[in-house]
Amino acid sequence: MTEHAKAHINRILHSDRFRTAAAKLAEEHERTVSEIIELTETPAPPFKEAARATKWFQMAQAVGLQEMEIDVEGNVMGLRRGVGNGRLICVAAHLDTVFPEGTDVTVRREGTGVGDDTRSLAVLLAWLRAMDAAAIETRADILFVADVGEEGAGDLRGMRYLFTQGKYKDRISAFITVDSPEMDRIVTGGVGSKRYRVTFQGPGGHSFGAFGVVNPMFAMADAIVRLGRLKVPASPKTTYSASVTGGGTSINAIPNMVWTEFDLRSESAAQLAILEQAFFALVAEAVAAENATRSTAAGPVIYRMKPIGDRPAGQTDHNAELVQLAKAAIEAHGFRTQYEFSSTDANIPMSLGIAAIRIGSGGRSGRAHSLEEWIDVEPKESIRGMTAGLAALLAVADMI
Repeated sequence: MTEHAKAHINRILHSDRFRTAAAKLAEEHERTVSEIIELTETPAPPFKEAARATKWFQMAQAVGLQEMEIDVEGNVMGLRRGVGNGRLICVAAHLDTVFPEGTDVTVRREGTGVGDDTRSLAVLLAWLRAMDAAAIETRADILFVADVGEEGAGDLRGMRYLFTQGKYKDRISAFITVDSPEMDRIVTGGVGSKRYRVTFQGPGGHSFGAFGVVNPMFAMADAIVRLGRLKVPASPKTTYSASVTGGGTSINAIPNMVWTEFDLRSESAAQLAILEQAFFALVAEAVAAENATRSTAAGPVIYRMKPIGDRPAGQTDHNAELVQLAKAAIEAHGFRTQYEFSSTDANIPMSLGIAAIRIGSGGRSGRAHSLEEWIDVEPKESIRGMTAGLAALLAVADMI
């Protein structure tokens, strides 16, 4: 890390105001845990985050966040004004979970809680209280956001709206998403993805009586096999998967419709584009091969390709001030950091050339995206991580 970054962090850590803020985080740790539980038990299934959005709005308003609103996409936003030249820093945590509507989200307290990404929502509130308790001022304005649509089919819709259509879209100069407890990994690269549902259709018929007519299942199976044989680079890491499938009507019927959902990913936007074009070609080839193999007298196999996900790839330079300050702040608290690629809310600003990273919120976690998901809220590690994250935010926002 740069000497400038280390000096900046040391100045913050040794200030009386930061020590007061850190003490506030420790003093109110149990309150933070209670808020994690309260937010977790407010369901936020994909595309239905409104109840949790309202809850977080009320909590943030109660701790003094100003100019609060919920935008048309469902993101909750509020400003903590700085005293400088109007530079705007955005820090965010996502509201949505992977769990469908109706899931029992009751928290069981056994020294652990729940994490993705509810802990981070509570940590943002804790940071606000700590900053106010210490009367901390920053030169930059800080936009706090609890956003929608990070998980799965949400396709980063909250961040996409914030950065391309929202009222702050042209002002944000740096972005931090707080997602997952672990502090030792800083995400500086966004894994891009293209997702498609491909539907294969044909005339169908009786499996015995119509034997010999084209079968869309064979075309689909051939496309999957062709994809499975495709060679992709190990670096930048590029992957593919045939993930979910369905269709058909009966064991004794040639199906007239089947479908599969495909997931294509890469650390590189260029490699993702190459993979996508190869995928288009192999699907077309598989359909053509089936139509050449069996009878099309009753009609050929045709296919329809529907995009169901598009997360842009991107990367923040490791030498960027944002990265160096975050690294210095986190390592000053005894963590050993490494950079990695992941698919997070930071993908959107990265793809637009805006400096963006993902950091953790403190503690440890496990079983992510399962009903047994847990976080360890043991105070020492939890508070250490929260304090490191606050130092990073204050350094980027230029604490006075």
